[in-house]
Amino acid sequence: MDILSSLLFLMPVSGTLDIRCHFSPPWRLNYAATGPREIPYHILLRGSAQVDDGENPVISMQAGDILLIPSGVPHVLYEGSGHHSTTGKMHRERGLLIRTNGSERKPVNILCGRFILPSSPRQIIKESLPRRLIIRGIDEPGDVTHLKEERVARSRLARLITLMHEEAIEHGPGSESMMNHMSGALFSMTLRMASESDEPPTGLLRLAKRPRLQPAFTAMFENYSKAWTMAELAALCLMSRATFARQFAEAAGRSANDLLVEIRMENASKQLAQTSNSISEIAQDSGYKSDAAFQRAFKKHMGMTPAKWRIQSTLLASCNLTDHTKG
Repeated sequence: MDILSSLLFLMPVSGTLDIRCHFSPPWRLNYAATGPREIPYHILLRGSAQVDDGENPVISMQAGDILLIPSGVPHVLYEGSGHHSTTGKMHRERGLLIRTNGSERKPVNILCGRFILPSSPRQIIKESLPRRLIIRGIDEPGDVTHLKEERVARSRLARLITLMHEEAIEHGPGSESMMNHMSGALFSMTLRMASESDEPPTGLLRLAKRPRLQPAFTAMFENYSKAWTMAELAALCLMSRATFARQFAEAAGRSANDLLVEIRMENASKQLAQTSNSISEIAQDSGYKSDAAFQRAFKKHMGMTPAKWRIQSTLLASCNLTDHTKG
């Protein structure tokens, strides 16, 4: 299993399409901070926009661009003429929220939604992304210089966006569910393009650019309960121990041992939330010889005891179910 597939298997991501925006200049969209399990995204289907998150330089978006805000900080999308902008009015149209302003001509079209990360005390994927990530559209200037494989990937991404747009417009039976599933696929494809770019995000996604390290990652992921040594992992990659340790830390931003602990803790948190396995069973599966050692490691890494996390995740699941029933 490749690195990106392994991460998404460990922490499956879903998505939701929240709103479709149609604007004529001047316009402005204000977004509040999101929760720790959410990554807001914006797809600019038509027109142009400026993005200001208050932390980084303002950037410009063109049609076909996809913007992710993994940091979840408040941010603003706006038309850059400098004229007084309006946020428009909201209404629901065939089940989908629409925001638009008063003009008949609406050259700007945006799909806005959120990627929903699984419940976990820590978010490995989120930590591997920059605070702001933009994937440029297939028709961006200079795209002809890209490799054929990247053009194909962009074309595939563009087709997925087109399907989401069509469902948002038509909104037939099952459209909401289909758009949410496509949002999850959009996250995977966006991360793939980010990991294959010339400057991939720091963290685990950078490992995708280092195929020689793949055997070690695969071994830790598929057999995380084993007490791996650096020498064993280095041998799998046909490297010396020192070379392996240096290259792995450079690529992943952490040591192989630290990553092994993270994989163990993520699997443990999933079992605590989704199964009735005892803490002793989970400790053994996670490669710990005693419950006490596991509990110390879990609390140090996750910030709470396994028992507290199990209770918290159960309450969270109950609240989500209640909210869904009310909705």
